[in-house]
Amino acid sequence: MKDSTEWSPRLLVYGDFGNVNSQSMARIQQETQRGHFDAVLHVGDIAYNLDTSNGRIGDAFMRQIETVAAYVPYMTCPGNHEAAYNFSHYKYRFNMPGDEQKNMYYSFNMGPAHIISFSTEYYYEVSYGWSQIFTQYFWLEKDLQEANKPENRAKRPWIIVFGHRPMYCSNADDPTMCSNIDNYVRVGIPHVHAFSLEDLFYKYGVDLHFYGHEHSYERMWPVYNRKVCNGSNDEPYHNPPAPVHVVTGSAGCDEGEDPFISNGLPWSAFRSDDYGYTRMNIINSTHLYLEQVSDDKDGAVIDKMLLIKEKHGMGTFNCH
Repeated sequence: MKDSTEWSPRLLVYGDFGNVNSQSMARIQQETQRGHFDAVLHVGDIAYNLDTSNGRIGDAFMRQIETVAAYVPYMTCPGNHEAAYNFSHYKYRFNMPGDEQKNMYYSFNMGPAHIISFSTEYYYEVSYGWSQIFTQYFWLEKDLQEANKPENRAKRPWIIVFGHRPMYCSNADDPTMCSNIDNYVRVGIPHVHAFSLEDLFYKYGVDLHFYGHEHSYERMWPVYNRKVCNGSNDEPYHNPPAPVHVVTGSAGCDEGEDPFISNGLPWSAFRSDDYGYTRMNIINSTHLYLEQVSDDKDGAVIDKMLLIKEKHGMGTFNCH
């Protein structure tokens, strides 16, 4: 990747992508090989599953994505479908930056952005130990403190995180995530609400969250603590007082798409159960553009968002 901050990275973002029913694969390959992207963020649930048939499905999937990963960095985070044998297939098939926890969490810089991959699964796969929760939490806080040093935030004002299970969604078949007031990723350890990732990311001014897990696409209004906080009625994404969350888990897998709650939930701005993927262009220090591509609709762009942040950093959110 280029070291300079003075360029506009273009990223392809999706999750929940399998070896079977990988519907978006052809379009993803074509766009990548035509030079449309500088990196991929795969937000968990890979191959379905990397360990299946003694790893043969994982082998097939790795060959499948060669036509993408040979052209641009293929950045990942772990999902629930990677959990077998303490995530061993995931840990040893990929090679992400840093050496903290074998790809389970790490960060990298790209243009005017600092991008962080983390594991939501630590809050659910507690049979592998509780210490993983606070070990990651302390690493995240240290990383965010470094990214928020004035000289670093001035160079890379955007902070973007991606994990697998969402804090916000409106799918009908997953009440533990979408309508649960005690969503573990959001509030932290059950009952005691310790090591809350939403509070941590809000404190350090994380601008944008990407998640998967739900096999659909959903863009949220700016939201914190289950409260919608738009920048203004006319321009909700212009200097929003809260982070923006996007779920993009519809690239294609053998489990099919997930339905939505009929009337949605307050934070839902746009949603679609089409197969597809997200394009992101980090234009400059103040403007970031997202669009959702529908593979069902022959590559049509079905949603757009321009996020404008004239001030980044700690203390810039005020959603109460």
